[in-house]
Amino acid sequence: MQSALILQLLLLLAVANGTPVLAKWILGAAFDRPLDGGVCLGDGYRLFGPSKTIRGIVLAVLATTTCAALIGLGWKVGAVLGSVAMAGDLVSSFAKRRMGLPASSMALGLDQVPESLFPLLACRSLLPLTLLDIGVAVVLFLVGELILSRILFKLRVRDRPY
Repeated sequence: MQSALILQLLLLLAVANGTPVLAKWILGAAFDRPLDGGVCLGDGYRLFGPSKTIRGIVLAVLATTTCAALIGLGWKVGAVLGSVAMAGDLVSSFAKRRMGLPASSMALGLDQVPESLFPLLACRSLLPLTLLDIGVAVVLFLVGELILSRILFKLRVRDRPY
């Protein structure tokens, strides 16, 4: 197991998934355009929901790309990880809407696994990651996100804790 690489990847996952939250906190409604454009599907629920914005996705990919380059993993790793983390987040939002869960509600596992597992699997072609490395990183991300979410809620950065 490669502890240093796992820590670097956890940092990038935190950047990718935290940037949209920080952008909302800092920018408020500025440039806040929902990715789904408000489209509802046949089940009466939004495609992704109001909290999935173009601003959040673009800033998450840019921040992750920049951070990866700064910590020595290269911009390609950051671009792949950030893009696929956001795709994983959209998958979980889509699934939660189909389950009738409101935007920003918590679904343990569904909120953490796609946005960590998918990007780590995507980075296997760019980094020497084993399946054990990926499994450990996903578990650490899940636990870390639950802890960090509560801290950010107490600091009034998040609207709801997980």
